[in-house]
Amino acid sequence: MKSLRAERLSAEYQKAVYEVISTKLKYKTDKIRGIVSVTKADVSPDLKNAKIYISVLGKNAEESAETFAAISEHAGFIRYELAHMMQMRTVPELHFLRDGTMEYGDKIDRIIKEIHKEEEGQK
Repeated sequence: MKSLRAERLSAEYQKAVYEVISTKLKYKTDKIRGIVSVTKADVSPDLKNAKIYISVLGKNAEESAETFAAISEHAGFIRYELAHMMQMRTVPELHFLRDGTMEYGDKIDRIIKEIHKEEEGQK
């Protein structure tokens, strides 16, 4: 079970990483496209590593993969910016993981809309 401090830090890192990606990184590289969401951050108890779950909703799978790759490539830059934003002795090493919840939700939404169109066409 995570301590209260680790849970609070995870929430703060989630917000801070999103802020860095949506502002500073987006202007640093033109490879960030589509809707980027930081769905979860999981900081280890020793505060040395953090798993950051990223969900990217792009025009197509290639654009989403390119955006995720750009974020992963700039992990050092994001960590550097976090060091300036957060008042902590050490900033954990960031490990980005792909979270497909936005893509899955979009797929389900399209299926439901398609079913509704078919039902209205039959009436």
